[in-house]
Amino acid sequence: MSDFVLTSNSFNDGDYLGSDHILSESYGFGCSGGNVSPHLAWTDPPDGTKSFALTCYDPDAPTGSGFWHWVLVNIPADARELEPGAGSESGNPPGGALQVRTDFGPPGYGGPCPPEGDHPHRYIFTIHAVGLEGLPVTADTSAAVVGFYLNFNTIAKSSLMGLYKR
Repeated sequence: MSDFVLTSNSFNDGDYLGSDHILSESYGFGCSGGNVSPHLAWTDPPDGTKSFALTCYDPDAPTGSGFWHWVLVNIPADARELEPGAGSESGNPPGGALQVRTDFGPPGYGGPCPPEGDHPHRYIFTIHAVGLEGLPVTADTSAAVVGFYLNFNTIAKSSLMGLYKR
């Protein structure tokens, strides 16, 4: 039994995300947060882990297919943490890690910004222990294709949920 657990210094599981992590005004969706990806850390990956992938997904987005807010793949197997802001354009993800296109368009972290007056949305951060050293994807690969590869190559995963409503 693995103790593969995802935690954060930025928020606790089930808490509302702070304004630092909310989508910035420059995206044009009506939010004015800092758009800083949160701190994330994980422990005790299972045997056979050759890399990690981190996803942030909103299953409550009114799209019919949810909304991918962050996709980071090919995180080295010895990494155990993502510093705040690792998902920004000037962020510093662990060596070799690749940020992949999100539903906003470009790669990198895009914070929460649900429709005004909608119910609280769930933002599910998931760390995947992957049995490949690297997924065969590029920065322009869609989140759905990354999800396909993760479905077949994830050994274990752990999630943490943040909430946001406006």
